Amino acid sequence: MQQPLTIDELGRLLESLLRPSALVEAAVIAGCLLLAWAIVRGLRGPEPKPDSIWFGEGVVGGVLFPVTALLLALVARWALRHWVPPALMKLAVPVLISLVVIRLTVRVLHRAFPNSGFMRAVERWVSWVAWGAMVLWITGLLPLLLAELDDIEWKVGASRISARNLLEGGITAVLVMMVVLWISAALEARLLQGSGGSLSTRKMAANALRALLLFVGLMVALSAAGIDLTALGVLGGALGVGIGLGLQKLAANYVSGFVILAERSMRIGDVVKVDGFEGRITDISTRYTMIRALNGRESIVPNEMMITQRVENSSLADPNVALNTVLQVAYGTQLDALVPQLVQAVAAVPRVLPQPAPGVQLSNFAADGLELTVAFWIGDPHNGTGNVRSDVNLALLRTLDRLGVEIPFPQRVIHTPTG
Repeated sequence: MQQPLTIDELGRLLESLLRPSALVEAAVIAGCLLLAWAIVRGLRGPEPKPDSIWFGEGVVGGVLFPVTALLLALVARWALRHWVPPALMKLAVPVLISLVVIRLTVRVLHRAFPNSGFMRAVERWVSWVAWGAMVLWITGLLPLLLAELDDIEWKVGASRISARNLLEGGITAVLVMMVVLWISAALEARLLQGSGGSLSTRKMAANALRALLLFVGLMVALSAAGIDLTALGVLGGALGVGIGLGLQKLAANYVSGFVILAERSMRIGDVVKVDGFEGRITDISTRYTMIRALNGRESIVPNEMMITQRVENSSLADPNVALNTVLQVAYGTQLDALVPQLVQAVAAVPRVLPQPAPGVQLSNFAADGLELTVAFWIGDPHNGTGNVRSDVNLALLRTLDRLGVEIPFPQRVIHTPTG
């Protein structure tokens, strides 16, 4: 067991840092860092992914840089053990280990929970614990602290648990969950980027895989923390009662999410209208569905609502959508010659589909003129309907102006008494 540093030992450590050999160690450490930077830079490629756990935003922003530097420092320490007494290496190795733990935790949590405020607090907590453990390790106080924690114990059932068991089990559980989240994030990204099957099916598989891996990781973490897994039977019964009473809505949303993805009644990219909100489905998670309207607003709809309420899906069987616009021409207009010109003008609008072809119908004999209804189809309603209707109206107006067709408007005759 490493003994804590006394005043004399601390003085000898500071004295060793001032020796010329410390300059050699400093040069070796600097060389390890530069070599690690060069290795990561070479493996990074010309177009790195900003959300990569290994590389991060830059060369030193991911996990790979501190891991590579740590391995190189350990190799250098082993190679110099007979030539240079370790001084700076005693400080560099714990610092690099703490940096590896911090980078791993931060990158994995950013990847798995990109918008979680609670995860930011967890990152700060892990950083403080890692740096504190590094200081205790360097000063030799860590074994002494662990021994004191080992003396603090209490009896739980037939077994005894110490504070050291809980601390080591908690650290092990955190590391296990980090690895599980890392694996699940990598597999989820690989599934969503694949080309086989529909996006909704791959999303369902990714959600199911993440839930399975988190469950397995939780079991391993609880076992590492010294918790008897047989006691989970009682916990499972209590959890079932909780779901039946207070968590039934949450459970219903999770089940509904898998039902939506399995039935494929709604898919990512479909244009839907639910609860008066219309937009395009951008994501289907296990708890909610994200719908983005054409004006940029986003609605988070619980999955249970998508199952139990009426949902209008404009893209389920056929993505084509029929639109129409109404105009009037003066009585006496030769419709037999005008209608083909209007159809040709509408068909020339870029987003209007050639099949089914546009059509013009005489829909009403209005008070001021002949009412014509122009119907046409589009195949991309997620790009908006008001803009294409405006383009059609402009094309119709240009055609009427070119042909000299009068667009009627209400007229009133006012009689003024004379005399």
